[in-house]
Amino acid sequence: MSAGRIGCMTTPAQGSRIPEGALYACDNSKFGSDGRGRYWPGAEAWFAWLRRTVERYGPDRCLWALAPDEPFDAAGTLTESLPWLARIRDLGVPAAYAAQDGCDAPGLLPWDDFDVLFLAGSTEWKLGPVAEQLAREAKSRGKGVHMGRVNSRIRLGIAEWFGCDSADGTYLAFGPDKNLPKLLSWLDELDGRPSLVGGTHPPRPGRTVIGSACASRPRPTQHA
Repeated sequence: MSAGRIGCMTTPAQGSRIPEGALYACDNSKFGSDGRGRYWPGAEAWFAWLRRTVERYGPDRCLWALAPDEPFDAAGTLTESLPWLARIRDLGVPAAYAAQDGCDAPGLLPWDDFDVLFLAGSTEWKLGPVAEQLAREAKSRGKGVHMGRVNSRIRLGIAEWFGCDSADGTYLAFGPDKNLPKLLSWLDELDGRPSLVGGTHPPRPGRTVIGSACASRPRPTQHA
Protein backbone atom coordinates (compact mmCIF):
# COMPACT_ATOMS: atom_id res chain seq x y z
CA MET A 1 0.00 0.00 0.00
CA SER A 2 2.82 2.40 0.77
CA ALA A 3 3.97 2.07 -2.86
CA GLY A 4 0.51 3.08 -4.12
CA ARG A 5 -0.07 -0.14 -6.05
CA ILE A 6 -2.79 -1.34 -3.69
CA GLY A 7 -5.25 0.87 -1.91
CA CYS A 8 -8.39 0.60 0.21
CA MET A 9 -12.01 0.73 -0.85
CA THR A 10 -14.38 1.90 1.82
CA THR A 11 -18.19 2.05 1.92
CA PRO A 12 -20.81 3.38 4.34
CA ALA A 13 -21.47 -0.14 5.60
CA GLN A 14 -17.89 -1.30 6.11
CA GLY A 15 -16.55 0.98 8.79
CA SER A 16 -13.10 0.23 7.39
CA ARG A 17 -10.05 1.90 8.91
CA ILE A 18 -7.73 3.17 6.19
CA PRO A 19 -4.10 2.28 6.99
CA GLU A 20 -1.80 5.23 7.52
CA GLY A 21 -0.49 6.58 4.23
CA ALA A 22 -2.68 4.33 2.06
CA LEU A 23 -4.66 5.58 -0.90
CA TYR A 24 -8.40 5.03 -0.65
CA ALA A 25 -11.56 5.26 -2.71
CA CYS A 26 -15.17 5.68 -1.56
CA ASP A 27 -17.88 3.44 -3.01
CA ASN A 28 -21.52 4.17 -2.23
CA SER A 29 -23.03 0.71 -1.45
CA LYS A 30 -25.74 1.13 -4.09
CA PHE A 31 -24.69 -2.22 -5.55
CA GLY A 32 -23.16 -3.64 -2.38
CA SER A 33 -21.87 -7.08 -1.52
CA ASP A 34 -25.33 -8.58 -2.11
CA GLY A 35 -25.73 -6.93 -5.52
CA ARG A 36 -29.00 -5.33 -4.42
CA GLY A 37 -27.93 -2.28 -2.45
CA ARG A 38 -28.98 -3.73 0.86
CA TYR A 39 -26.48 -1.55 2.71
CA TRP A 40 -27.32 1.74 0.99
CA PRO A 41 -28.10 4.15 3.87
CA GLY A 42 -29.89 6.82 1.83
CA ALA A 43 -28.39 9.81 0.05
CA GLU A 44 -28.07 12.25 2.95
CA ALA A 45 -26.60 9.63 5.32
CA TRP A 46 -24.20 8.53 2.58
CA PHE A 47 -22.97 12.08 2.00
CA ALA A 48 -22.54 12.70 5.73
CA TRP A 49 -20.42 9.52 5.87
CA LEU A 50 -18.41 10.65 2.85
CA ARG A 51 -17.71 14.05 4.38
CA ARG A 52 -16.54 12.46 7.64
CA THR A 53 -14.32 10.01 5.74
CA VAL A 54 -12.62 12.73 3.70
CA GLU A 55 -12.15 14.90 6.79
CA ARG A 56 -10.61 11.99 8.70
CA TYR A 57 -8.22 10.70 6.05
CA GLY A 58 -7.70 13.77 3.92
CA PRO A 59 -8.67 14.57 0.32
CA ASP A 60 -5.13 14.14 -1.03
CA ARG A 61 -5.18 10.37 -0.44
CA CYS A 62 -8.66 9.91 -1.91
CA LEU A 63 -8.65 8.56 -5.44
CA TRP A 64 -12.34 9.26 -6.02
CA ALA A 65 -15.80 9.06 -4.51
CA LEU A 66 -18.60 7.38 -6.47
CA ALA A 67 -21.82 9.36 -6.80
CA PRO A 68 -25.08 7.51 -6.06
CA ASP A 69 -26.14 5.46 -9.06
CA GLU A 70 -28.88 3.09 -10.18
CA PRO A 71 -27.17 -0.23 -10.96
CA PHE A 72 -27.75 -1.47 -14.53
CA ASP A 73 -29.90 1.59 -15.34
CA ALA A 74 -28.17 4.34 -17.34
CA ALA A 75 -31.03 6.86 -17.25
CA GLY A 76 -31.70 6.22 -13.57
CA THR A 77 -28.01 6.70 -12.78
CA LEU A 78 -27.99 10.09 -14.47
CA THR A 79 -30.95 11.19 -12.34
CA GLU A 80 -29.38 9.83 -9.13
CA SER A 81 -25.87 11.16 -9.72
CA LEU A 82 -26.30 14.67 -11.10
CA PRO A 83 -27.28 16.38 -7.81
CA TRP A 84 -24.18 15.00 -6.07
CA LEU A 85 -21.25 15.35 -8.46
CA ALA A 86 -20.53 19.00 -7.67
CA ARG A 87 -20.94 18.35 -3.93
CA ILE A 88 -18.34 15.57 -4.12
CA ARG A 89 -15.94 17.90 -5.91
CA ASP A 90 -16.56 20.52 -3.23
CA LEU A 91 -15.02 18.09 -0.72
CA GLY A 92 -11.77 18.34 -2.70
CA VAL A 93 -11.90 14.81 -4.15
CA PRO A 94 -12.51 13.52 -7.71
CA ALA A 95 -16.14 12.67 -8.48
CA ALA A 96 -16.69 9.25 -10.08
CA TYR A 97 -19.68 8.45 -12.27
CA ALA A 98 -20.99 4.89 -12.78
CA ALA A 99 -21.24 3.93 -16.46
CA GLN A 100 -24.09 1.46 -16.95
CA ASP A 101 -25.42 -0.59 -19.84
CA GLY A 102 -26.86 1.85 -22.40
CA CYS A 103 -25.07 4.95 -21.11
CA ASP A 104 -23.60 5.59 -24.56
CA ALA A 105 -27.01 6.87 -25.70
CA PRO A 106 -27.02 10.65 -26.30
CA GLY A 107 -27.15 12.76 -23.16
CA LEU A 108 -26.59 9.99 -20.62
CA LEU A 109 -22.95 10.77 -19.75
CA PRO A 110 -22.42 14.21 -18.14
CA TRP A 111 -18.76 14.38 -19.13
CA ASP A 112 -18.11 17.86 -17.78
CA ASP A 113 -19.48 17.02 -14.34
CA PHE A 114 -17.29 14.08 -13.30
CA ASP A 115 -13.58 13.25 -13.06
CA VAL A 116 -13.51 9.43 -13.15
CA LEU A 117 -15.54 7.07 -15.34
CA PHE A 118 -16.41 4.01 -13.23
CA LEU A 119 -17.16 1.00 -15.47
CA ALA A 120 -20.07 -0.59 -13.66
CA GLY A 121 -23.07 -2.30 -15.29
CA SER A 122 -23.40 -5.95 -16.23
CA THR A 123 -20.32 -8.12 -16.64
CA GLU A 124 -20.97 -8.63 -20.35
CA TRP A 125 -21.29 -4.89 -20.93
CA LYS A 126 -18.31 -3.73 -18.90
CA LEU A 127 -16.01 -6.16 -20.72
CA GLY A 128 -17.42 -5.34 -24.15
CA PRO A 129 -16.64 -2.95 -26.99
CA VAL A 130 -18.87 -0.08 -25.83
CA ALA A 131 -17.21 0.06 -22.42
CA GLU A 132 -13.80 -0.05 -24.09
CA GLN A 133 -14.75 2.81 -26.40
CA LEU A 134 -16.05 4.90 -23.49
CA ALA A 135 -12.91 4.19 -21.44
CA ARG A 136 -10.72 5.40 -24.29
CA GLU A 137 -12.88 8.47 -24.79
CA ALA A 138 -12.64 9.24 -21.07
CA LYS A 139 -8.85 9.08 -21.25
CA SER A 140 -8.84 11.37 -24.30
CA ARG A 141 -10.88 13.85 -22.25
CA GLY A 142 -8.37 13.75 -19.39
CA LYS A 143 -10.59 11.66 -17.12
CA GLY A 144 -9.58 8.74 -14.92
CA VAL A 145 -11.10 5.30 -15.57
CA HIS A 146 -11.92 2.63 -12.99
CA MET A 147 -13.33 -0.88 -13.50
CA GLY A 148 -15.38 -2.58 -10.80
CA ARG A 149 -15.59 -6.29 -9.94
CA VAL A 150 -12.11 -7.29 -11.14
CA ASN A 151 -11.20 -10.59 -9.48
CA SER A 152 -9.03 -12.47 -11.97
CA ARG A 153 -5.84 -12.07 -13.98
CA ILE A 154 -7.86 -12.13 -17.19
CA ARG A 155 -10.17 -9.35 -16.10
CA LEU A 156 -7.29 -7.28 -14.76
CA GLY A 157 -5.66 -7.61 -18.16
CA ILE A 158 -8.85 -6.39 -19.84
CA ALA A 159 -8.93 -3.37 -17.53
CA GLU A 160 -5.30 -2.69 -18.43
CA TRP A 161 -6.08 -2.97 -22.14
CA PHE A 162 -8.98 -0.51 -21.80
CA GLY A 163 -6.59 1.97 -20.18
CA CYS A 164 -8.09 1.82 -16.68
CA ASP A 165 -6.15 3.65 -13.99
CA SER A 166 -7.62 1.51 -11.23
CA ALA A 167 -9.77 -1.53 -10.62
CA ASP A 168 -11.46 -3.13 -7.63
CA GLY A 169 -12.82 -6.44 -6.45
CA THR A 170 -13.04 -8.79 -3.49
CA TYR A 171 -10.08 -11.01 -4.40
CA LEU A 172 -7.96 -9.91 -1.44
CA ALA A 173 -10.84 -10.23 1.01
CA PHE A 174 -10.72 -14.02 0.70
CA GLY A 175 -7.40 -15.53 1.76
CA PRO A 176 -5.31 -12.35 1.65
CA ASP A 177 -2.10 -14.12 2.71
CA LYS A 178 -2.40 -16.43 -0.28
CA ASN A 179 -3.90 -14.01 -2.78
CA LEU A 180 -1.77 -10.91 -2.19
CA PRO A 181 1.38 -12.45 -3.72
CA LYS A 182 -0.71 -13.58 -6.71
CA LEU A 183 -2.15 -10.12 -7.17
CA LEU A 184 1.26 -8.46 -7.00
CA SER A 185 2.59 -10.97 -9.52
CA TRP A 186 -0.26 -10.02 -11.89
CA LEU A 187 0.71 -6.36 -11.59
CA ASP A 188 4.38 -7.19 -12.15
CA GLU A 189 3.45 -9.21 -15.22
CA LEU A 190 1.38 -6.39 -16.69
CA ASP A 191 4.10 -3.84 -15.97
CA GLY A 192 6.69 -5.98 -17.76
CA ARG A 193 4.55 -7.17 -20.65
CA PRO A 194 5.99 -6.50 -24.14
CA SER A 195 4.05 -3.84 -26.00
CA LEU A 196 2.86 -4.06 -29.60
CA VAL A 197 5.45 -1.47 -30.64
CA GLY A 198 8.42 -3.06 -28.93
CA GLY A 199 9.88 -2.80 -25.45
CA THR A 200 7.84 -3.25 -22.32
CA HIS A 201 5.10 -1.22 -20.69
CA PRO A 202 6.67 1.14 -18.16
CA PRO A 203 5.03 1.01 -14.75
CA ARG A 204 2.08 3.37 -15.01
CA PRO A 205 2.25 5.98 -12.28
CA GLY A 206 -0.65 5.52 -9.91
CA ARG A 207 -1.94 2.24 -11.33
CA THR A 208 -3.57 0.70 -8.29
CA VAL A 209 -5.62 -2.30 -7.32
CA ILE A 210 -8.31 -1.83 -4.71
CA GLY A 211 -9.82 -4.56 -2.60
CA SER A 212 -13.17 -4.62 -0.84
CA ALA A 213 -11.13 -3.24 1.94
CA CYS A 214 -8.76 -1.69 -0.63
CA ALA A 215 -8.04 1.14 -4.25
CA SER A 216 -5.66 3.08 -6.82
CA ARG A 217 -4.94 6.67 -7.90
CA PRO A 218 -6.37 8.33 -10.95
CA ARG A 219 -6.31 11.87 -10.05
CA PRO A 220 -7.55 9.85 -10.44
CA THR A 221 -5.87 4.61 -9.54
CA GLN A 222 -6.52 -0.32 -8.95
CA HIS A 223 -8.65 -2.42 -6.41
CA ALA A 224 -8.41 -6.10 -5.58
